[in-house]
Amino acid sequence: MESCMSTALPVEVADAELADELTRHMKLVEEQLLAAVETDLELLAASSRHLITAGGKRLRPFLVLLGSQFGNRWDERRILSGAVSVELTHIGTLYHDDVMDEATIRRGVPSAHAVWGTSVAVLTGDFFFSRASQLVAELGDEATRLHARTFVRLCEGQSAETAGPSSEDDRLNHHIGVLGNKTASLFAASGELGSLLSGAPGEITACIRRACEAWGIAYQLSDDVLDVTSGADQSGKPPGADLREGVPTLPMIYALRSSLAADTRLVELLRSGQLTDDTLHAEALKLLQEHPAIDMARADVRKWANIARQEIRNLPNSPARAVFEELCDFVVEKTL
Repeated sequence: MESCMSTALPVEVADAELADELTRHMKLVEEQLLAAVETDLELLAASSRHLITAGGKRLRPFLVLLGSQFGNRWDERRILSGAVSVELTHIGTLYHDDVMDEATIRRGVPSAHAVWGTSVAVLTGDFFFSRASQLVAELGDEATRLHARTFVRLCEGQSAETAGPSSEDDRLNHHIGVLGNKTASLFAASGELGSLLSGAPGEITACIRRACEAWGIAYQLSDDVLDVTSGADQSGKPPGADLREGVPTLPMIYALRSSLAADTRLVELLRSGQLTDDTLHAEALKLLQEHPAIDMARADVRKWANIARQEIRNLPNSPARAVFEELCDFVVEKTL
């Protein structure tokens, strides 16, 4: 079959039939996302639509749809509800994250708290969580327990990030642990939920969960790299946004380990915390872009993508498995 590429899908899907099916369902997800946050309260309606209409790759609902390809009990309504619920949960965390990080830009538009203030942004995030919970509650006990476990991990990840590492030596392990809970847990839950709802065997569902978790870590580490190396048009945020806000990323962690005299200035700048001064921020960003820490971080992206690949190879050979493999290529190539 001819290769098929749709702008509705985050990666190329070579199988035309699967590509058409995924495209159709991703469009339905988009419609149902907006329907899920409908409310008669004008302010809440406006703030809720804000980040949905700003776009996004919709990777989590995509993983639900992909995971659902491995079972034989396909119920469109239930699968779509699961896909919408994970994206609502994800977007809800973005509203809260931007408040905690004092971020002013999200997905190329002003963050909700920059437009409406902290209270509205927090309440909007809570509204998304509530709507997600309503959808999951209709999917049965297993889905509800999965959602609850994932929500605990999300909160633990955010709490660990806020607390920081216990020591300088623990910084790298702490960072990976935060990403595992705060980011990868929802990717893992997405693939698992799709597989679960489609009636896939337990060993297949577990394999998809592990693959999506490893892939989720690779994906977030790739974002760490892009924060330093990309422009706003690629990341949706100004270059070095995490650097400016003092949010630790993998390249920063590797650079801070250096004891070389040539890196003294960069280490000094990174240890100073938030780099709100434009001149100092530009200096630190340039030094970090030229540092071997970037290639070290890229190597870690490849490592976690390969862990995901190892799990994916255990799945039945199918067009859906090929898409999982394409996702691994995508997460590595986007850092190059």
